[in-house]
Amino acid sequence: MKSLSRNFLAITIAVLCGQPILAANDCSSVTALNRVNGVTINSAKWVAGNSLVLTDSSTGAKLPNEYPFCRIHGAIAYAGNNSLRFELWLPENKSYNGRYMATGNGGLAGTIDTSSMMQSLNRGYAVAAGDSGHNEASNGNGTTQPEQYIPFLHSKSQTKAWIHDSIAKLTPPTRNLTMRYYGSAPRFSYFSGCSTGGAQGFALAQFHPELFDGIYAGSPGNWYSHLILAFLWNARHSRDAAFLDQATLNFTTNAILSHCDGLDGVVDGLIENPLKCSFNITSFACHGSSQSSRKSGKCLTNPQIAAINAIYQGPRDSRTGQSIYPGYTLGSEKQWLLQETSLYLNYSTPILQNLVFRNLSFDTDKFDFGADVDAVDTCASPLIDAITTDLSAFRRRGGKMVVTQGWTDPYNGALWPIRHLEQLQKTEANGRVPDFLNLYMIPGGGHCGPASFFPSAPSTYHVDSALRAWVENDTFPEHIITSRPLDGSRRTRKLCPWPQSARLKGHGADSDDAASFVCA
Repeated sequence: MKSLSRNFLAITIAVLCGQPILAANDCSSVTALNRVNGVTINSAKWVAGNSLVLTDSSTGAKLPNEYPFCRIHGAIAYAGNNSLRFELWLPENKSYNGRYMATGNGGLAGTIDTSSMMQSLNRGYAVAAGDSGHNEASNGNGTTQPEQYIPFLHSKSQTKAWIHDSIAKLTPPTRNLTMRYYGSAPRFSYFSGCSTGGAQGFALAQFHPELFDGIYAGSPGNWYSHLILAFLWNARHSRDAAFLDQATLNFTTNAILSHCDGLDGVVDGLIENPLKCSFNITSFACHGSSQSSRKSGKCLTNPQIAAINAIYQGPRDSRTGQSIYPGYTLGSEKQWLLQETSLYLNYSTPILQNLVFRNLSFDTDKFDFGADVDAVDTCASPLIDAITTDLSAFRRRGGKMVVTQGWTDPYNGALWPIRHLEQLQKTEANGRVPDFLNLYMIPGGGHCGPASFFPSAPSTYHVDSALRAWVENDTFPEHIITSRPLDGSRRTRKLCPWPQSARLKGHGADSDDAASFVCA
C-alpha cells in the first residue's frame, strides 16, 4: 500500500522553506531550527544505548533504550498564549525503521508519556509525544480533588487541546524535524494511545483524518463526558450498607468465573466473552441473620445486590430511563473498588466543578441524572468527546484503526467500544467498517494493560505488527497475538475482531498456545 503520509510532503517542504539545512543525523544541529514556525527547541542531546532506563507503566518491567537516539525537548505555541511541551526521539540511522509514531496521553494529561515513547523507540520509530497543551504541575499535580481549581479546564483552548487537538498540533512540526534529521520524510505515520490516548486516537480519526496512516486506540475514553457520569453513578450506588469491600468483590467475581469460565472450551480463570454468560447475582443473596451481619466474602446482602445491579446497568436518565453510559460486565467486579472510592473524586468532581458548572462548591451528591446531564452535554461534550458515528473521511483517505478494550477494565466500561462500533456500522453503508476499523476485546484485560487480579491473562498485546501489516501490506488483522502473562507462564492467545471470540479447536489442543484457538 502506498504511504498516505507522503501526501503531506508538499506541505512539509512548504513549512520548512527557508529553514537551516541540518547535517544528516547531527543531533546538535537540531537546535538551529529554534523559534521557527512557532516551535522552540529547548535542547537536543545524544543518548547512548542502554543509558536511559524507564519503567513500563503497565507491567512494571524495566525499559532501557536499546538504540542510541537524539532526544529533543521543545515547545509549540498555540492559541491563547498557550504552549505545548513535546519530546521527539530520533534513533540512530541504522536502527530507524523509516516510520513516525506519535504517542498519546493518559488521565488528565499534563505530562509526557516517556515509557510509551521508549517502547516505540525500541521498535525503531521516530517517536514524538507531548503534554497535551497544559502542565500537570499547575493543574493539580496529578492529585485532583473536590473543590480544587484546575486551570486548564477553565481555558477553552487548553481543554480542546487536551483530547481533540494536541496531537494534531505536535505532529506536523515533529514530523518535519524527523524529515530534516534523516533527509527524507517518514514512509508511514502512526499514532498509539490508550485511555485518554485512546480518546485522542478517535479525535484524530474524527477531526484530523489526514494525519495518520494507522491509529491504535486502546481502552478509549472518547465519551469522556459520560464516562465521568458512570463513575459518579457507581460511587453513589455503592455507599453505606451497599458498599462492596474487596472480599465481597472477590467472592462475586470468583462465583461468576466458576459458572462462566468454561464457555469457550477451556477452564483458564478467564471469561472469553461475558455477554455469553447467563448469571443471576441474586443466587448468592444472604439469608436470615446474614442479611444484617454482612458476612463479607460469603454472600451478598440486598443493598449490595442492588449496588451490583446498578453498576451492571450503568447510569440512566431519570426522566426517560435511557442509558447515559453502558454498565460494567460480569467478571469485572474484582476491580470495582476504584469505582466506589476514587474515580469520581479524581475525574467526575473536578470536571463537573471546573468545566461544566464553573462552581468549585458544586455538590456532586446533588447531581441530577436528568437535567444536569443536559448541562454536561452542552458544556463538556463539544470540547472533550470524539463520538461521531461517521468516520468516512478517515476511511476514504485509506486510514486503518485498531481498537482494544479489556473486559475487566476498572475505568472504561467495556461495553462502550462495542456500542460505538455498532453505531458506526449503522452509519457506514455496505458494511464497510471492518475495512478500516476493528475492535478486539481482551479477556482478563485491565485498563491499558494486564489486570493484576487475572495473572493468567497474557499482558502483552502485539498490536503494532498487526496494524503495520494492515496499513502497509493490506493484510487484514484476522487476530492479534497476546503473550507474557503476569504469572510468568508462556501462554499465548488470540484476540479476535468483534463480534468473534477465540474458541479452542478441540479436545486435547494445547490451551496455552494461540495456534490452538480459532476466531469464530
